[in-house]
Parts: sequence; structure tokens; C-alpha cells
Amino acid sequence: MTLVAGIDSSTQSCKIVVCDATTGKVVREGRAPHPDGTETDPAHWWTALTTASSGLLDGVAAVSVAGQQHGMVVVDEDGRVVRPALLWNDARSAGAARDLVEELGGPGAWADAVSNVPVASLTVTKLRWLAQNEPDHAARTRGVMLPTTG
Repeated sequence: MTLVAGIDSSTQSCKIVVCDATTGKVVREGRAPHPDGTETDPAHWWTALTTASSGLLDGVAAVSVAGQQHGMVVVDEDGRVVRPALLWNDARSAGAARDLVEELGGPGAWADAVSNVPVASLTVTKLRWLAQNEPDHAARTRGVMLPTTG
């Protein structure tokens, strides 16, 4: 029997299913929660993954990973996390989103330029918020990542 696994690292938890590749039958599964809230230390995601997958992935031939998006994980020059990740559901950057939209000339200008209009859930608005509200953290930031595990 060939086994395949699916891993979903969502806002609420890490879920894993291992299936028979031929029949699709679920052979085993695991789950571990993520902390509640709109910001979190990314180390919690790794802990949840290792907890949920303990013993589940033995003999698995392939893994597919899905993860939450539009969070902001900022790292320093050594790749260390600068501050807790701001998740997609953190709306504190709503003012920054409005400012960015206005500065480029409105929603149409954004849609024309990048095919998207900034809202509070997107990382670009969280970066503006970081620069305006946590300038020391912004100054240390050398990289930005999304909270996916893939």
C-alpha cells in the first residue's frame, strides 16, 4: 500500500491525514492546536506540526502541505523572528491599508498596478503598520515570510 499525507497548518491548528494512495481511505490522522489570537510566535507552528505528526509519517511516500496565508513573519539578518507573527485576521493595519490605497491613487490604481487592492489582512499593510508603530522592529527586519509550512 502506498501512503500519502496531507498537512494543513491553518490559523487554528495543524491537521494531518495519511491515506492509502489507491483507495483514498484515511489510514491515520493527527491534530494539534495553534494558540488563539491574531499574533503568535511562529515556533508554535513547528511544535504543533511535530506534535500532530508524531509517528504518522512513517512509510509515507509523498506529502502535500497547505498553510495559512497573508500573515507577516519578519526576520532579522540571521533569520531569527523579530516579533510575533501578525496573522491574516489581525486588523490593526486597516489604517495603513487605507493610506496605501490613497497614496497610489485609489483602488483602481492598485488594481492596475498589481491586480490587488490592499486590505488589513494582506502583508503589505502589516509592513506599513510595523514601520509606523514599531520602528525598532522594522529597522531590524531583513526578510519577510508568510506563515506557510511548504
